[in-house]
Amino acid sequence: MSVEIEVGLENASKVKTTVEELKLEPPEKGLASPKTKRLLFAGGLVVLAVIVGLFLYYRDRESTDDAQVDGHITQISSKVYGRVADVLVDDNQQVKAGQILVKLDPRDYQAALNQAKAQLALAESDARSAGIDVPRTQLSTQSGTSSADAQLAAAQADLVRAETSFDEAKTADLAWAQANVEKSKANAALAEADLGRYTPLLAKGEISKQQFDAAKANADATSSSLKADQEKLAQAQRSIEIAKAQLDAAKARVLQAQAGIVAAKADTKQVLIRQADAQGKIAKVEQARAAVEAAELNLEYAIVVAPVDGVATHKQVEVGQIVQQGQGLMVVVPLANVWVTANFKETQLRNMKPGQKAEVKVDTYGKTFSGHVDSIAGATGAVLSLLPPENATGNYVKVVQRVPVKIVLDPIPQEKAILRPGMNVVATVISN
Repeated sequence: MSVEIEVGLENASKVKTTVEELKLEPPEKGLASPKTKRLLFAGGLVVLAVIVGLFLYYRDRESTDDAQVDGHITQISSKVYGRVADVLVDDNQQVKAGQILVKLDPRDYQAALNQAKAQLALAESDARSAGIDVPRTQLSTQSGTSSADAQLAAAQADLVRAETSFDEAKTADLAWAQANVEKSKANAALAEADLGRYTPLLAKGEISKQQFDAAKANADATSSSLKADQEKLAQAQRSIEIAKAQLDAAKARVLQAQAGIVAAKADTKQVLIRQADAQGKIAKVEQARAAVEAAELNLEYAIVVAPVDGVATHKQVEVGQIVQQGQGLMVVVPLANVWVTANFKETQLRNMKPGQKAEVKVDTYGKTFSGHVDSIAGATGAVLSLLPPENATGNYVKVVQRVPVKIVLDPIPQEKAILRPGMNVVATVISN
């Protein structure tokens, strides 16, 4: 449209209006419209910005919905055999560490403890007796050894004296007695010869009666002296026999004393035997004490307590039930200590490492909780399974494997959420 108007106040009368051409053109539509182009351009920029933003956002993020909450499931079992006397918790009840859960009938274990204590008292009494017997045996052995030594010394001294006496009786005394006998025999023979010569002389009157009586008296005296010396010789021979007997007795006493020494030395081994016996009885005391401790433990085990704080669940015990050693009674789940096990594909682990930030969206609450990567498993889930695949059997099919990743969550207030093992979550790890 083109309009040209010329107006002048001074020549209003000569107003001249020229309309060369009046054209009405229709407006442009569709993609040709500048407005549409501007909108499309702006929209393209927005879409590009969104794509770039999403790319930058998801470029360093790896997510998986194959994840769940895990925790320490503490199995509560009985360590001893017995009848259940009382169950003090209900299923899904909150418990504290050390809280009594189940009581077993303790009478059998109390009786066993009393018996073990009696055995301990008896063993201690035997040990004390053995401890007293050892020094007594040592003193007795030492006294016997000293006495045996003294007896041996005395016997040896007697033997020396007996040998000396025997030697004297055998040599000097006997020789002196024999010499005296020989001398007396010579004197007696001489006196008899003199008496024989004096007898015919007395008959002839050549000698006096006094000389004859003197010769006779001398003959009688020498004969008596011979008899005395012969008696002394016999006595000396008897003294030799006595000395020989005394010598044999002294030798016997020496042998007896030596036997006493051997016996005394043998008695010293009794000390070792007593000491070994005492050590054995002390060992029996320790054994009895260990039996008492074992009985006390069994009596304590008759009371089953919670090892940790948590929720008691999966209760499988009732009053009056007979439970076996190791039989499961319930489980305690510590809800304050849970984590997430996320099974990422092996292709997602390229840039993943411990310490990276993580986000966990819990299906139960529909909320996202923060945390971090604690560790990455050393093998894939297939290898860690009960029946791992055996690719050498010929049925190999390549499948992307998954590796468990442990994600530890930041503390979550209980009033905000309580995560229980087994809950499904979506785990995301931020690698930047």
